[in-house]
Amino acid sequence: MAGGPAEELEHRVQDLFRQGHQHVVVDLHTVPRADSAGIRALVRGHTTAQRLHRRFTIVGPNPKVGELLRLSLLDRVLEIKDSLAEAKSNELQWDRVLTIVGVIVVSVALVGVGMLWPGLGLQPGAAAGADPFGAQPPGTLSHPIFELAKLMAAAVIGMLVTVVHRQTRTERAPNPTMDQAQVLLCVSGALMMIIIGNSLARAFGIAGAASIIRFRTPVEDARDITILFILMGLGMAAGLGAFAVAGLGTLFLCAMLPALNLFSEDRPRSMVVEVVADGRELPMAHIHQVFAVNGIVFEPREVTQGDDATVRYLATLGPGDSIEDLSAQLMGDGKIGIKHVSWHPPKRG
Repeated sequence: MAGGPAEELEHRVQDLFRQGHQHVVVDLHTVPRADSAGIRALVRGHTTAQRLHRRFTIVGPNPKVGELLRLSLLDRVLEIKDSLAEAKSNELQWDRVLTIVGVIVVSVALVGVGMLWPGLGLQPGAAAGADPFGAQPPGTLSHPIFELAKLMAAAVIGMLVTVVHRQTRTERAPNPTMDQAQVLLCVSGALMMIIIGNSLARAFGIAGAASIIRFRTPVEDARDITILFILMGLGMAAGLGAFAVAGLGTLFLCAMLPALNLFSEDRPRSMVVEVVADGRELPMAHIHQVFAVNGIVFEPREVTQGDDATVRYLATLGPGDSIEDLSAQLMGDGKIGIKHVSWHPPKRG
């Protein structure tokens, strides 16, 4: 219930995830009733577990609490078990199992095709009689269906690597834009090699066109940039028809991503939080209490007064801290006097 127990449960669950626990179980056998604050604590635990790719389980809610979960349609969302033993049982993470199977099947298939037909799609060089200005030599496979197969192979490679990268990137929220960019970049690498073939003129033409393009979207994580370059290389291998190279590269990269996580530690991240009050008075005590309860190290940066008062902090968040959860706590259900909360990375300069 609100007024102490629900808030204590919420903070305890978040602390356990921040400490690195992979599975948190909430036993409700002796809990007689719950209200909206208690349900919010359970929902926050579930969303935090989903964001960090961990597990959050509820055990043994009584009929009253179970009915409240059903009315809220949360019985279809939350993982609810009848006993503690059942909750502690290790369930297979089918999404990861299917990803592993997909990577192995696609990689083996590409390697098999490449080994059975080692020269498939690879055009002979100029020494074999090829026209350096784009004429296709005799015997080269250039049927549109074969070119489409190259693009499809590049798209599948891009999607598999992106899924593996997303599953191993647990310290921050999913980025659909970056995920789509990775797949499209892999396809673009294959398409460029299909267009270039062995034509020197086409290669210079594409290089000149690429030099005109300027990408101004910042990429915060150096790993994302590296993955983009590798996916471009895998796409180029698929576009050349070097399916064995593409398959082995995909298998190696998908094995390296989770392996590298074993040697890395989650680091804190710095964010600038802007809090806009509903009026000229800032509830500073409430803001500082939220930061203190969640263990957030903060530093005031700027305070402005107008029709609505605004304060900005430089906050250091832990790997398990959720911006959504902190924003909800700062807003306080709209009863604290805070109208808007926004987060953004600090400017580099």
